[in-house]
Amino acid sequence: MIYADLHTHTLYAHGNNTPKEMYEAGKKRGLMIHGFSEHSPRPLGYDYPSEYREKLAAHFADYVREVRELAEQAPRDGGREVLLGLEMDWLENEIPFQQQVLAGEHFDYVIGGIHFLGTWGFDASAEDWKQLSAEGREECYARYYATMKKMAESGLFDIVAHPDLIKIFTVNEFHAWLEKPDSMSLVRDALRAVKNAGMAMEISSAGLRKPCGEIYPCGKIVEAAAELHVPITFGSDGHCVNTIATGFEELSRHAAAAGYTQSLVFHRREDGSREVRSLSF
Repeated sequence: MIYADLHTHTLYAHGNNTPKEMYEAGKKRGLMIHGFSEHSPRPLGYDYPSEYREKLAAHFADYVREVRELAEQAPRDGGREVLLGLEMDWLENEIPFQQQVLAGEHFDYVIGGIHFLGTWGFDASAEDWKQLSAEGREECYARYYATMKKMAESGLFDIVAHPDLIKIFTVNEFHAWLEKPDSMSLVRDALRAVKNAGMAMEISSAGLRKPCGEIYPCGKIVEAAAELHVPITFGSDGHCVNTIATGFEELSRHAAAAGYTQSLVFHRREDGSREVRSLSF
């Protein structure tokens, strides 16, 4: 059984519930380790059609304070643990901005999320993908994994989020691309960079609730990660009390099918060091 969910959100970005409400919902689902990973501030120019930037900026300090309060209380609540994390968009032309955000707080861990290719938020609209040719879509898949490699090499992150999010609106085409001779080489290059950076790869149930209808990442990528000995974490990417820690039985089977028996938890990231623990599932 999976007892740790390291990817959860709150109403301070585009979620629906307070940290306290998310914690209580996770508790009911059997979580012993609740990792909050609210989105990070994002510079202008990287925009979604429905934007939460101003709301997040106004309440980011509230997010940090409330999660820290829960972290103090959790050990007295059956020995549970609450971690203060962050999901940061990887923006390769904004590294000083990202470094400044990370310097402002001591997070337990930082998840690197690739949601933008250049300034395009590719996971926002299926209509964007309908306008691309087959060749254009494949170029996006390849660019996504080249971007993941750069993200890992930056040394800013502990976990790579939803490692095939790029399939969200074109899952069949993505799987066909993976079967081409050079595609998995690009994926493996990215996974090697993740491993070499001391990062873990997230296995996420969020895809089960998205148009692609399958776990992030797919079995072929999980198998490649296992062959390269890339460690894993588990996350729901839950944005409300009904989605936290959902699909975890499926995640457990998905990971075990590739040979995984343990996941990681990161704690107390500070001054380039951190604590890392393994959990059996």
